[in-house]
Order: sequence, then structure tokens, then C-alpha cells
Amino acid sequence: MAEPSEGIITGILGDVVEVMFPRDKPGRHELLTLTEDNSVKLEVYGSSPNDRINCLSYTDPSKLYRGAKVIRQFETISVPVGPGLLGRIVDVFGQPHDGKGAIKLTKRRSIYGTPPNFQSIKVDREILETGIKVIDFFTPFLKGGKIGLLGGAGVGKTVILSEFMHNITVFHKGISIFAGIGERIREAQEMIESLTEMNVLPNVSLVFGQMNERPAVRFRTGYTAATLAEYFRDEEDKDVLFFVDNAYRFIQAGNELSILMNMIPSEDGYQPTLSSDIGIFQERLVSAGNAAITSVMAIYVPADDFSDAGVQSLMPYFDSQVILSRDIAEEGRMPAVDINASTSGLLTQSLIGDRHYQAYLEAIRIVSRYDYLDRIVSIAGEHELSPEDRVLYRRAKIILNYMTQDFFMVENQTGRKGIYVKRADVVEDIMDIVSGKIDDWPYDKLLYISTLAEVAKSGARAK
Repeated sequence: MAEPSEGIITGILGDVVEVMFPRDKPGRHELLTLTEDNSVKLEVYGSSPNDRINCLSYTDPSKLYRGAKVIRQFETISVPVGPGLLGRIVDVFGQPHDGKGAIKLTKRRSIYGTPPNFQSIKVDREILETGIKVIDFFTPFLKGGKIGLLGGAGVGKTVILSEFMHNITVFHKGISIFAGIGERIREAQEMIESLTEMNVLPNVSLVFGQMNERPAVRFRTGYTAATLAEYFRDEEDKDVLFFVDNAYRFIQAGNELSILMNMIPSEDGYQPTLSSDIGIFQERLVSAGNAAITSVMAIYVPADDFSDAGVQSLMPYFDSQVILSRDIAEEGRMPAVDINASTSGLLTQSLIGDRHYQAYLEAIRIVSRYDYLDRIVSIAGEHELSPEDRVLYRRAKIILNYMTQDFFMVENQTGRKGIYVKRADVVEDIMDIVSGKIDDWPYDKLLYISTLAEVAKSGARAK
């Protein structure tokens, strides 16, 4: 006769395992393991109509079979937390994967944290400078806010994410937590090498659940990373920069599990729990107490379709949405930010200051006119524009070229040194551009520069 804490596997469907408990049934998120192999990890997800328990498998299903006995662990997934995780690379269970030995930490936390209550949430209206010109000027970041980097494959989301991590760590001495969800391990390896070379890795903790992992692992990787960020916020009172690459893969993993559990799909075939899956994760990443969590999330846009239900479900959480364009990337202007499509709720006079606000209004007026004028120029030539439109067209080209920038994290690929530009310098440069002070400058000389002052000083403006 089975013990009260024992169950029997009655069905296996990929990464969803059905278990029957004769008497005491385990609670949601509780871990189970095989009595004969404790390396097998199953997590209770919910119940099935025939009074069975559906579990997520974190282990290769080939180790499982019908009739196998499982035993309750009476605990959820917990991970070690503490400063000792900085500079380390771990998986969803907090196990190291960097060849640096065991993680010697005594404190542990369940990955299923509770979001702070409304009274404890901290609202701090402070702009966080990134050193990236186009973002600091057109889509500024809020300390403790949420930022989305949205774009299709190969437009530079991971590069921008890595540059944020570098700039915040080097220039602001901040702590970063990185969640690699469902991305290629090659990209992770390149990032780790770059962070090591730039001496940034000691201030970063990385949690990976790459593309080849089980959907349950990919689905919970973000939870583990969020737990680490919550620890530094709550226990160490440290501001944290939280990165996710890629938030869409989190949705995708949940959808894979939903299909295996025969849930009725919702819009665009996504899981019916899409909104709550995202909400449970996002609501933990807020500022509370004496410290802030600023989250930056890369979001893959399938087939460049921004109306996709999965993408749309993420967008309401972001203060700023940075849209990356394939057309701009193909033109060789990096970062490939679509200024007209990108938005920020922080572009208010009281938050960014009068001078930045006035410069922004004039710059966005000029740039928004550019697409229309560029179509005319491509067909009939620039001489067909009116004198006023010719001036606007030229100034728009100057602004777009000025917003290109060399990044520290891709110095090996570009062969050019990365640059950090202060927001105040960008505002002054844009004021000079929109006022016509550099209308006679050749705009091709403004690609990948730092500031106008440095160009003038070097004499590179000469035709």
C-alpha cells in the first residue's frame, strides 16, 4: 500500500506528466521526484478532470514511465540568494553552469515570490541615463520603470540590451540580473565573453534557460531571475537593473505547456491564461521599500507583426517602447530604432525639463515628416521639394545620422570604440540642429559620431 506522500504516474504527454495520489494531494507548485531517482523533478501545475494531478517535467521524459512511484518533497523550487551570485551563471534551480565551483550561500528563496502590496510600492520620477543618444532623447527611461525593446529577428535587440548592462554597470555602478529565456546558447556565450572582457561580469548575475531546454524550464527561468532581483531590492536595498531576453519566449513556453494540457486556446492560439501569466511575472518587478527594479525586456515580434496577441499583451506594462526597424538596420544605421514608432510616457515637461521637451517637440516634428519627403525624393529627386521641405528633409537626415552610435559591447565586430553620450549633450546638439546652425554640414559626416562639438573640434565637418 502506497504511503500518503506517494503517488503513481498514470500518463506522460511530452513535458506534462499525470500523477495519481490515492490520498493526500500535493499543492500547486510543490515539487515531486521519483522514489528511485531523485534527479527527476516534477512540479504540480494543476488538476485534471479525472481527479489526477498534472505536473510539469523539468527532466528528460525518457526517465519516466507509467506506474513509476513519485514522492512529495513538501517544498517549491527554491534558489540560493546573496551577493555570492554576482558574476555567476546559473539555471532555473540556481545550480552553477560556469565551471567556477559550487555556490556557497545559505539563504534560499522560493521562486514564487509575492508582489509587493500597493502601500509599499515606491514611485520615483527620476530619469535613468543610458548613454545611448536615441533612447535618452526620444524614449527616456525611468528609474524603477519598465522598458520594452520590440523587433523582429536580427535587428539588434540583444546588442542594445547588452549595452544597457555595460553602461549601467560601468557608469552608474549598478547591479544587473539577466534572464536568458529561450534564446540561442551561442548568443549567451558571446554575451558572457563580452561581459568578461569589459570587466562587467562581476556585477551581473545570469540565469539561463536556453532554446533547447524543456518548456517548463523556459517558463520558470524568469521567476528565478525575478527572485534574485527581489532579494537585492528587499534585503540589500540595492537598485537593480533587470534584463529579459526574450520575453516573447516566456509566452511561447507557456503556450507549449498549455497545448499539452489541452487547454482551449484564446486569441491567436495563445494560452487562455496569457494575461495572468504575464501579470504574475511583471507585477513582481516593481520598486518597493528603499530600492528600485528597472526592467528592460527584449521582445521578439513574430513575422514583424506588432498586432500579434502575445506582443500586445506585454506592451501595456512598459513606460517606454523602443521599436526596432528592419529597414533601418538594412540601411546600416545602428541602433536601428524607429523614432516615429517608438513611444514613451515620460516625455513630459516636468520630468525631462523645458529644454529637452522643446527640443523633442521640434525634432519629432521634423523626423515625422521625413518618411513622406523621402518617398518623394526617391521618385522625383530632392530638387522637386519646396524650399521649406528641402530644409526639413536635410535636418531630418542630420538628426537620423546623428542618432547612430558605436557600442562598447560590439567593439570587436565594428572595430570602432564604443561611446557614452550624456543626455544634456544630446539635447544641446539637437537644439543646434533644429535651429539651423549646422544646415551646411554634410550629413554623411555625422554617422557614428559622439557630439557635434567633437566633430567641429576634429575638423571632420569639412566637405
